[in-house]
Amino acid sequence: MLHPLSFAAGDGVDQSRPAAPGALPGDAEALDAYSRVVTGVAEALAPSVANLRISRRGRRGRALGGGSGVVITPDGFLLTSAHVVEGAEARVRASFTDGTEVSARVVGSDPLSDLAVLRADDAPLTAARLGDAARLRVGQLVVAIGNPHGFQGTVTAGVVSALGRSLPTRAGSTSRVVDDVIQTDAALNPGNSGGALVDGRCEVVGVNTAVAGIGLGLAVPVNATTRQIIAALMRDGRVRRAWLGVAGGTRPLPPRTAAQLARDRAVEVVEVIAGSPADDAGLRPEDLVVAVDGLPVRGVDDLHRLMTEDRIGVTSDVEIVRQGAIAHVRLTPRELATTE
Repeated sequence: MLHPLSFAAGDGVDQSRPAAPGALPGDAEALDAYSRVVTGVAEALAPSVANLRISRRGRRGRALGGGSGVVITPDGFLLTSAHVVEGAEARVRASFTDGTEVSARVVGSDPLSDLAVLRADDAPLTAARLGDAARLRVGQLVVAIGNPHGFQGTVTAGVVSALGRSLPTRAGSTSRVVDDVIQTDAALNPGNSGGALVDGRCEVVGVNTAVAGIGLGLAVPVNATTRQIIAALMRDGRVRRAWLGVAGGTRPLPPRTAAQLARDRAVEVVEVIAGSPADDAGLRPEDLVVAVDGLPVRGVDDLHRLMTEDRIGVTSDVEIVRQGAIAHVRLTPRELATTE
C-alpha cells in the first residue's frame, strides 16, 4: 500500500513509448510525483484562499494592511491569523483569484492562539477542508498557499521540518505559548500570514503565522485544540479560559518524588498573584504542581491546556509537592481577563 503522498513508478507516464533522443518530454513526463502533488493542492485550494485588505486607524490617520485568509465554510466563514486583523475597523475586503471581491467583518479574534474568524457578507464561497495536524510527520510534504495580491495567489512547497514547536503570544499584559506549532521550510512571504498550510490530501493542517528565520516558517496547527478555539470564535466571538493566578516554570522533580509519581517534571510556582484563585487556595512559591483533577502536569504547557472554559468557577483538586511531601489544595479558577 502506498503512502498518501507516494506514487508508483511511472504514474501517469506511458513508459511503452519512450521519448525520442533529443525530444522534449511531454506534460505527463515533466510532472513528476512531487510536482503533481503541489499542482493538485494549488488548484484545489486557490479558490478558497483570500487576500485580505484591512483598514486600521493609526496615529497618522488610516493605514492599510493586509494578509491572507482561508474559507472554511460555504456560508462565508474565513480563518486567518489574529495579528493580521489586529486593529481592523468594522469592514475587511476579501478578494479571490477568480476576481470575486466581498466585504467581511471580524467575528472574533484570539491573540493568545493567533487565530481569528471573519464572516463574508456575500456567500456562497468555496470552502477548504480542515485536516488534522496531529497526523503530520516530520519530512512530510506540505504546501503553503497565500494571497498577498488579491488576484494572484502564491504557492510554496516544502516539508515539515519539526513538530511540537512553541510560539509565544501576547494579549495586553497576558502572555501565553501556542503549543504544537508546525515548522516548515516552505517559504513564507509578507502577506502570506493567515494563509493555509496544506497536506497532500488537500486538507488545511495549519494557518501560516510567522517567519522563524531564513528558510523557516511557522504555522498554528489545525487540531482538536484549535478546532475548539475556532468553534468558540464562530459561536461567541471570543475564547474563554480559566485563570489560576500563578507564574511558574517547568522543573525536575526530586528523584524520590519522581519515582513515587512515575513522572520526572512538574511546574514550580514562582509567584502567586495577590487576590488570585491560587492565593485564595493557599498556593505558595516553591510549590510544585504535579496534577489537576488527577491529570498530570509535567510542564507549563500542560497547565495551560488544562485551563479550559469548563473549569471556570468549578473547584478543582490541585496536587502539589511542598517541602518534599505530597499535598492537595482546592482551587476554583476564574475567567482569564485580557486587555488587547
